[in-house]
Amino acid sequence: MTLRKLRKEIAAGAAALSLGVIPGAGYAETVLRVAMTAGDIPLTIGQPDQGFEGYRFVGYKLYDSLLLWDLSQGDTESDVIPGLATDWYIDPDDNKRWVFELREGVSFHDGCPFNADNVVWNYERLTLEDHPAFNPQQYAAIRTRTVDIAGIEKIDDYTVAINMKRTDSLFPLQTSFIFMISQCAFEAAGSDYAAYAMAPSGTGPYKFDQMVPRERLELIANTEYWDADRIPRHDRLLLLPMPEATTRAAALMAGQVDLVEAPSPDTIPMLQGAGMTITTAPYPHNWGYQLNFVDGPFADIRVRQAANYAINREEMVAMLNGYALPGYGAYPPDSPYFGDPLKYEFDPEKARALLEEAGCLPCHVTFAVSTSGSGQMQPLPMNELVSSQMNAAGFRVTLEVMDWNKLIDVSLSGRPTYPEYDAINVSRALQDPFSGLFRFMLESQHGPAGGNFGHYYSPEAEALITKIYETFDQTARDALITQAHELFVSDAIMIFVTHDTNPRALSPTLSGFVQAQSWFQDMTPISFGQTN
Repeated sequence: MTLRKLRKEIAAGAAALSLGVIPGAGYAETVLRVAMTAGDIPLTIGQPDQGFEGYRFVGYKLYDSLLLWDLSQGDTESDVIPGLATDWYIDPDDNKRWVFELREGVSFHDGCPFNADNVVWNYERLTLEDHPAFNPQQYAAIRTRTVDIAGIEKIDDYTVAINMKRTDSLFPLQTSFIFMISQCAFEAAGSDYAAYAMAPSGTGPYKFDQMVPRERLELIANTEYWDADRIPRHDRLLLLPMPEATTRAAALMAGQVDLVEAPSPDTIPMLQGAGMTITTAPYPHNWGYQLNFVDGPFADIRVRQAANYAINREEMVAMLNGYALPGYGAYPPDSPYFGDPLKYEFDPEKARALLEEAGCLPCHVTFAVSTSGSGQMQPLPMNELVSSQMNAAGFRVTLEVMDWNKLIDVSLSGRPTYPEYDAINVSRALQDPFSGLFRFMLESQHGPAGGNFGHYYSPEAEALITKIYETFDQTARDALITQAHELFVSDAIMIFVTHDTNPRALSPTLSGFVQAQSWFQDMTPISFGQTN
């Protein structure tokens, strides 16, 4: 993109990007305006939609979970820390029973107290189909992480126990994705989620103020947040859906927003030239394709491996102006779980030979892809490049383009509902082994029950993951997880393409932002009036 074209974008989009009534220079309120890649406002009723961008901008803003991700530094990958639970441990008499000690003195935004009764109510509304507050959309949004929960019980006012269907040494990590909403506020809204969406109440660092669907969500600082270090340094957070990368860059250049997600790499030099701050950090992220292992050519491992040999990852990184890392597995090579897997070096002739051996030359496949979305980077040009590379090696790729929420529905529903897709381009977080590996390998996760869209199954994977879950010694468990990753790669469970370096562009008027090595980010430290 040329500077002239970007300036035209700014002029043409000024009216469309009007942010409405924003406090003027004489008003003391500070407003942080963020351009999201989402095409709409994420759900506010607890478990958000719009992928992990929904978690980043609504989930962890309005709500808390029992464990939270430490987003306070950017030197190492984020890990979990106490949230609404201050301690957690396995029951010494039952290795399928996790005990959580809860934080006392916390209140919801509506003033109702947080306690064990609320935790039980929230977990049951998300797992029991006969619960009075059961909602199919909320159930579907989190079932990947709750499928092994057998039940939850209150021990006392500030202690709960979660009983599992199987031993799971890693289960506490899953609690970091399950948000606690106010039962009081839900019942005050007539136990109606649509009404509650317009007056949600959590315990998070921001409170809901107002929302205009597809246009804006306005949150205000929770000045009584239980963690004093994370009380927002600004008064208001204004979230704006802008799925087009050029529109986001134009809005930042025009001074209509203060921070943009995923700027297009070809606009970054111009943004830097205009004084904008560009932040990057590698983070646990896998941009590639989940495959259908039942209904089409990818049932044959030779076809899956051919697809991986067809990818020129260095060409992809070059197209992204270096704002990516080549992906040769679910994890990047510097991950402690990477191991020594098969490496799919770019080799189109080998790919073609494998297709010919499999009797699939040319090999026709259909990929479901999105126009934008959380972690999707620059999905249209990236998918077009992958398509051209695979076609050169003997494939015939058809791209079916849809919006992000539709693609998430395809992912959650699984191949029984969408057998026409041979692969789906849904980028995935890797901050815990379940998210990065296990949900794509386990039979219990076959969609729509869980995250295994394409119904991959391997007795070796089942036995290995069971052993991982039953291993509580971290060193021994990490070695087993490394084995699982090596199997993941050798079996070509995905088409591996790249890992994101997570670029963001910020106005020079902002200070305090620390880019964490995580899919999630903490906006609370951001303040105005200083130069980064």
